[in-house]
Amino acid sequence: MKNVVGGTHHYSLRKRSDTRRNFGRELHGGLLGGGWRGGALRGTDPNGPAALGGQRDADQRPDRNVDGRSEVAYQDHRREEAVWELFTSECVYFLDQLMVLKQVFLVSLANLQENDCLQDVDPWKLFANLNELCLVSFGFLTSFLRVIKQSWDIPVTAASPELADLLVKGFKDSICHCQQKYCLNYSTTTFYVDSLKHREDFKAYVKWCESHPDCRRLQLKDLQVAPLQRLTRYPLLLRNICKRSSSEEQSRAVEELEGKVKWLDNYHNIQRLKECLIWPQVWERNKRGFVPENLKHLLKVATLDNLITHRNMLFEGKVSVIEQSKVREVHLFLFEEFLLITKVKRNKKWGWSKNVDCLAGGWEGELQDGCTFMVLDQPISLDRLQLRNVDQLNATASGLPNTFVILHLNRYQQCVGVYILQAGSETLKKCWMSEIEGAVAALQRQDSQQPRVRYSAQWLESSQI
Repeated sequence: MKNVVGGTHHYSLRKRSDTRRNFGRELHGGLLGGGWRGGALRGTDPNGPAALGGQRDADQRPDRNVDGRSEVAYQDHRREEAVWELFTSECVYFLDQLMVLKQVFLVSLANLQENDCLQDVDPWKLFANLNELCLVSFGFLTSFLRVIKQSWDIPVTAASPELADLLVKGFKDSICHCQQKYCLNYSTTTFYVDSLKHREDFKAYVKWCESHPDCRRLQLKDLQVAPLQRLTRYPLLLRNICKRSSSEEQSRAVEELEGKVKWLDNYHNIQRLKECLIWPQVWERNKRGFVPENLKHLLKVATLDNLITHRNMLFEGKVSVIEQSKVREVHLFLFEEFLLITKVKRNKKWGWSKNVDCLAGGWEGELQDGCTFMVLDQPISLDRLQLRNVDQLNATASGLPNTFVILHLNRYQQCVGVYILQAGSETLKKCWMSEIEGAVAALQRQDSQQPRVRYSAQWLESSQI
């Protein structure tokens, strides 16, 4: 197999890599060679920050002239910087991640399978719609470059509707669609790679590909997760362009697009989380009750796996719950209509310090370590939740700093659950309380405008116990 991979195919990979680098130089050179009229891109240095504005003094806000021209030039400069950041980051994503994953890994696998090696490995399960991602990103970049070149002939004060049209069309019609397809297949990909790790031929294939110079010490898993990481960055880049746009119409279009990308990102996160949530049975929650084995099938109600499918996750993070004899580490997931308190079941090699001030994104690292989330008791509906702050005096007296209390009420306003939660810092505690209070207030406003109908799909009566 080494001869197949390392022979003539290695030459073809070098040739493809040269083509990829030439395309990168063409993209950068084509843009930098013309220069931007607004002065945001001058010179011919393709290496980034030095090309953004010539002198670094331009980053400082200029004094406003009598006619306001300095202010206009400054705003144009900032807008062009935001557009340039989206373009260059897309270049890096396409050239150094997508094309490396395709040319080094996917093409190598196809070559091996043509020579009767790794015949049972499914390329779709490994790479999903990678070819489509490459084509879409390439088409977006070439269209982006064309719009930028056309803007050289437009005065800096004029609006650029072509850019807004390009972003809306590119994301709505192609990027969001193919990204969603890849995201839905990502969890299958990770499990499939894990199932192949014990095979010597597959390990040799991965090791050879990862040693290729174009990988730059990146592993297969690092390249496979790149589209997901890129998806999470799109809203930030689009918001940056929106804030600096001089046209209200463009701002509305980009805001709408940002919302769609955010929805897709949230949808992907929810799908990943749903696969790792464990909902305990009623006899597991009520330890005092006894249910014979032959009667348990009568108590198995409909699964709650789809409870979070069409929900928006507002906030998540790690805290500790204070119990009678111990302190248990838990992970909270705040949705638009309810709060989930889960216990993390992690690998023995993985640990966590409660002093880590992590506001968001922590659960993604836990998923990569093969962790699951066991739901404690039941979801707490936000219209059945009361929040209590533990002030500094009481916290010091009880020896429990950075704590707050969540009360779970039933429909008769009777308290059926108390959770004393301890955050890693005072800042994190205030952040959690602010997020929960905001979510409760938003739900109350929504119910006052359009009450939820009982027994409908949106009705949540989690306190009926």
